[in-house]
Formats: sequence, structure tokens, C-alpha cells
Amino acid sequence: MATVDVAVLAAKAERLRALHGDRPFVLPNAWDAASAQVLVKAGFPALATGSKAVAESLGFTDHQGAPAEQMLAAAARITRAVDVPVTVDVEAGYGLSGKDVVARLLAAGAAGCNIEDTAHPGTDLVDIAAQAALLAEIRQAADEAGVPLYVNARVDVWEPGAFPPDTPPGEMVEEAVRRGRAYLEAGADSVFPVFAAEEGTIAALVEGIPGPVNIMYLPQTPSLPRLGELGVARVTFGPGLHMATLMVLEGLAQKIRQGDDPYAEFLKRRPA
Repeated sequence: MATVDVAVLAAKAERLRALHGDRPFVLPNAWDAASAQVLVKAGFPALATGSKAVAESLGFTDHQGAPAEQMLAAAARITRAVDVPVTVDVEAGYGLSGKDVVARLLAAGAAGCNIEDTAHPGTDLVDIAAQAALLAEIRQAADEAGVPLYVNARVDVWEPGAFPPDTPPGEMVEEAVRRGRAYLEAGADSVFPVFAAEEGTIAALVEGIPGPVNIMYLPQTPSLPRLGELGVARVTFGPGLHMATLMVLEGLAQKIRQGDDPYAEFLKRRPA
């Protein structure tokens, strides 16, 4: 296992925590060293990873379809490539104990983590008490290691398959708030109700959850300024940037197949 510079990681974790004072704190998701460097060059002071993009870039599927070792090695390549804090998506923890999750995160150079409450394999949600216990163990292990990892607890109420499609929206909000409160009490720093996108739903979550709320930016999500007005603390992009990048590549591939110059459009944008 790589040697951990506790002082450096602790400083990055504190920096990541301080950045959550912005409303909203916009945190783009990288999937490899090159994408991380592009995002930092654009001026972002911290980055996140996203499991779907990282797993697919490695040739695996999301939802813990990739071996933990490969996912964490990819995270380590990202943290080595940039100087800013990086929070790492560890999916549901890969069946590891909270102590082992923290040890792997620190070895990868992470300043924080996302951890979700889906019971893989499958789409059922983890029992709230069991998830709270895992979060408490992560919090304790990070504190004992001297690195105040920023823990973003994902709530998967809106994940496909977690609830029947005809479940009343109010019931889903109520369950997300119940989980969010328990996770914050267990030591999480923020709550991430993934796929919550409708403005009224987001407002209800911000009102009901007594801590920072992370929203994933989707095509149907309110604008970034509006999310800030709603009280959203943090905005991430999940696999969106990776998917958009692949769409650009698909367009370039089609140009090549048609015998066109794939670089012409980009050369027009090049500064004189």
C-alpha cells in the first residue's frame, strides 16, 4: 500500500470542506487523469470521480461491476495528476468494512468520498441502521487516521428499481429525508439524493434534511443559479460529462467515416 502523507491529505480534506461554503459548490466529475487535468485547467478548485464513468473507462459496468482494486487505482491516478482535493465515489463500499474503506481512500489520495445505500447486486436499499453504522465506522476511522474525509452519503430512493414506479412523490421525499437525517447523525457531512431533479422535490429535500444537500445536474434540473437559490449546497454531474465527451467523439468518428476533416471545427476555435 502506498505511503500516506497524512498532513497533505488532511489539508486537502479541510480545503474540500471549506469549499462547501459556496452555494452551490460546483464539483465536476473526472474519470481519468487527463479529464481531471482539463477540469483543473478550467479553474475548478476540487474534483469528484463518478463510478459509472470510471468503470466504463476501465471496460466494466457501473454498480460495482468493476473490481474495487481497479476503481481505486483509477482514483489514485486522478489524485496524482492534480493538486486539488478529489472526492472519490466508492459506490456501496465494495463489501469492505468502514475501516478498510478509509484505508483504501487514504492510500488513493482521496480527500472525501461518496458512498451509496443500494444493496448490490440488485436495486433494494440497504437497511437504514446498517448504512448508518457503516457511515459511523467510516467517520471514526477517518478521524482516527487524522484525515477529516468529507463524507457525502448518497440516498438512492430515486434509483430505478428502488421503489415501484407508482410510488407517490411525497413518500419518496419522506423516505429520502428520513435516510438523510440518519446518515448525518451517523457522521456524514452531506446528503446526496441522486436523481432528484424536480424543483419542488429539491426544495422539499433541502427543507427537510438538516445538512448540506448535493444534487446531480441533469438536463431536467433547474439551472445552477436556481439550485443555489433553492439552498442546494453542492452540484455534481455524475457520468454526464463523460457521456457528453463520448457524444463528441461519436460525431468525430462519423465525420471520419464520411471522409470529412474531424479537426476543422476545432481549428476554427483555435486562438490566432
